[in-house]
Amino acid sequence: MDPIPLSDRQKKIAEIVRRSGPITGTEIAGELGLTRAALRSDLAILTMGGILDARPRVGYFYTGKSTLGMLVEELSSITVEDIMSVPIVVSASKSAYDAVITMFLEDVGTLFVVDGKGCLFGVISRKDLLKASLSQGADLRNLPLAMVMTGLSKIVLSNPHEPAAAAARRLIEREVDCLPVVLPFGEKTGKWKLVGRVSKTNMTRLLAELAEGKGGNYHS
Repeated sequence: MDPIPLSDRQKKIAEIVRRSGPITGTEIAGELGLTRAALRSDLAILTMGGILDARPRVGYFYTGKSTLGMLVEELSSITVEDIMSVPIVVSASKSAYDAVITMFLEDVGTLFVVDGKGCLFGVISRKDLLKASLSQGADLRNLPLAMVMTGLSKIVLSNPHEPAAAAARRLIEREVDCLPVVLPFGEKTGKWKLVGRVSKTNMTRLLAELAEGKGGNYHS
């Protein structure tokens, strides 16, 4: 049998009981700024689902039986679009020196190279620029980005509608720090419109906020 999907309020109640139980229904209602009657149906669902238990004159306490199920449910509902950041871009017409300056000013480890229509053309990492600067006789001011970047055919992509967990798995398996988030540009053009970026930092922030009980904020 599939687990009962919980509302954001029910998840908050479960977290309050996990943290402070045993706790009475009146005390739970006070933390949420609601009346005891308003929570009656939510408490009944949580109790029937085995997430909470109740004892007369003691109150509600957390059973812990569905902790993993609640986490899996929350993670599966969060998409890349919910956590992605604004991509830092550099024009394909710029030089490697321009990329160094942009990376320094924006304090990022990855730049996305785009064409005049904002379509993804390549990716440049700190490692790429360091390697270029160490080459004998390197002149970064006159070195085209195409000679430094990773080309489109070798880039690992993400899309805004896929689960965040799927993107996290791709970051690990491909051993990269950041994925470009793209959508198709036109029909059968083979080009991708850059709409965001998802990084290990985004994933770490997601994990921290879920641990702090802030998962519901992604769907507000």
